[in-house]
Amino acid sequence: MITFRGLFTLGLIYILTLHLSSAKEGMWLPLLLERLNIEDMQENGLRLSAEDIYSVNQACLIDAVVLFGGGCTGELISDKGLLITNHHCGLSRIQLHSTVEKDYLTDGFWAMNRSQELPNPGLEVTFLRRMEDITQKVLQGVTIETDEPERYRIVTENMDKIRADAIDGTNYEAEIKPFYYGNQYFLFVYEVYKDVRLVGAPPSSIGKFGWDTDNWIWPRHTGDFSLFRIYSDENNNPADYSPDNIPYKPRKYLPISLKGIQENDFTMVIGYPGSTYQFLTSCDLRNIVHTSVPSKIKVRTIRMNIMQEEMMKSNEVMIKYASKYSRVTNSWKKWIGMLNGLEKVGALNKKYAFEKTFNEWVNSDEERKRKYGNILDEIELVCDEIDSIILANDYYSEIVMAIEFFDVASELRELVEEYEDETVSPDDFQKSLNSFRNFTGGFYNNYHEPIDRRVFARLMEVYAQDLSVDFQPEIFQKVNTKFNRDFGLFSDWLLQKTILTDEQEMKQLVEEFDKKSVKRIKKDPGYVLFSQFDDLLQEVRFAYAQLEYLLDFYYRIYINGIMEMYPDRVFYPDANLTMRVTYGRIEDYSPRDAVIYDFYTTLGGVMEKEREGVYDYIVPDRLKELYQLKDYGSYGTGGEMPVCFIASNHTSGGNSGSPVLNADGQLIGINFDRNWEGTMSDYMYDPDQCRNIILDVRYVLFIIDKLAGAGYLIDEMTLVY
Repeated sequence: MITFRGLFTLGLIYILTLHLSSAKEGMWLPLLLERLNIEDMQENGLRLSAEDIYSVNQACLIDAVVLFGGGCTGELISDKGLLITNHHCGLSRIQLHSTVEKDYLTDGFWAMNRSQELPNPGLEVTFLRRMEDITQKVLQGVTIETDEPERYRIVTENMDKIRADAIDGTNYEAEIKPFYYGNQYFLFVYEVYKDVRLVGAPPSSIGKFGWDTDNWIWPRHTGDFSLFRIYSDENNNPADYSPDNIPYKPRKYLPISLKGIQENDFTMVIGYPGSTYQFLTSCDLRNIVHTSVPSKIKVRTIRMNIMQEEMMKSNEVMIKYASKYSRVTNSWKKWIGMLNGLEKVGALNKKYAFEKTFNEWVNSDEERKRKYGNILDEIELVCDEIDSIILANDYYSEIVMAIEFFDVASELRELVEEYEDETVSPDDFQKSLNSFRNFTGGFYNNYHEPIDRRVFARLMEVYAQDLSVDFQPEIFQKVNTKFNRDFGLFSDWLLQKTILTDEQEMKQLVEEFDKKSVKRIKKDPGYVLFSQFDDLLQEVRFAYAQLEYLLDFYYRIYINGIMEMYPDRVFYPDANLTMRVTYGRIEDYSPRDAVIYDFYTTLGGVMEKEREGVYDYIVPDRLKELYQLKDYGSYGTGGEMPVCFIASNHTSGGNSGSPVLNADGQLIGINFDRNWEGTMSDYMYDPDQCRNIILDVRYVLFIIDKLAGAGYLIDEMTLVY
């Protein structure tokens, strides 16, 4: 067993912050631009300094960029707190405000003055106020001889103290993230605003134009944007919603360029990419492409088909499930493209070849053999163990937690445990009961039992077929004996017996919560089934987490070896929902033989797609009228209305809504997708195939002004001609 744990010198730590195989690849930490790659960015066209992008001494570009909700990016575009992000990032909020009578999803929504802007309880936006390399502080007390449990204890204690000190006496929040599997650590200090109101959103026929047909596809014609406004207290500080709050005055907001784009123009994206996995070994990648992802695709296909069939029957159901359906389909289609892309670039063979080179380098030196000699073998052993449980682990999230009434069971189980815990005070339990009441209110407002019934029956059948008896709950024996292995009959029986799908029953249960209620809950077949799943798969999830923890340890050593092997190469860290800067150029690409995709699309393409007669290509009458009249105002160019464009910026999930900036730091577009051929960039970036898809900001302004008639919003913005 390898016990080596190396500490980096400060100079080496800085070198390890990037991996640059080309100017286009990489997700750079803004703090280190000055030291590492600002010169390369300037050579590629940037006309700004590193201080213009990130600074603790002056207003800078990052001050205009926020983490929107829990997984998107947004940016400030006026000095009155006006924020733009993607339509799909605001979709759940638009949906919550929608009814059959006021269908903002279908018709769009535009507040024509501040009083009409709609509050969104629970929605937060997060500003990065500063970041700091704290590797030495976190690893203080860790030596080569420190074993892993002791290292974990020391690192945890150090991080707790650093976090507390960083925000002492402020209203800020602090987070510490490991990089390179724990070889490096950064502190991020944030300010969180909680009063965020919906200002505007185009109809879904614009904001979601193309829907699932075009998702992850280029050419694209989607007006994927929505507008929100951040509010603060009278001192510009974060505050809970209040009608007395005032528009937030940002340190920095982005000017908007109307100068247009050209092929090969420099582009820069700032945002919060979620996850990338560039350092994975062949065995980990093999588990993903051969087992995990294909199984998840199969399960989501079943869910999607059922949801779509039911949504087509009712506008009410369509509204309730629009956001849910998008969440299911988004990853499903991405995974298919990712598998195709990884196969096309020969990702596994490239991993095998690299590991062969690594082993040859290791075995050519006795000291390296001592440090890294069996590291790939150790990783392979852990991968093999993971392979034996990966499907059960995946099916917990993709099947068990895909059953909607199990969400109620999960919350209810925690409530029962608190009720039976004598150490929980009556006041604390009442708070939990109120929280459960609020949860169920939101849950049933967006619940359609026929969908859940059908999904439950099919997914339980898949679960039973794909996993061994060792992973199956005890109640499945009833399916075999009482229902002759018919999960349809089992589903009908369980859904008839359970109270988890009945809003009125649950309301009464909450109002009269006592020992009798607990007894009834524990006999409920839906609750019993979820509890059996949860207990059974909790062991699987724990074992999986332990193996992942062990892999992190081995990867820390492996990456250390890679960097020792290439001392002159600079490495960028994997994305982990921390702010990054990426840059590239506006450029076309060839997805396959004899096909070349241009770098931009126009409104004419929207009309061409509508003529195909596909449901996803419905065009509003007003947009057709504007097109026929060529009434584009100052936003069109050469008789055309630009809609979208592509560039070679290295982006990932979480970059949805990110600002796309020109060489002067002016907003030219809003990032919203990647091309299907390039979705494998989370694992392996290919500069010839990987493109991020961007909504041209001129189309945004055109929609706001000409279609919505909300020109007062444009008056807030700073336009650069």
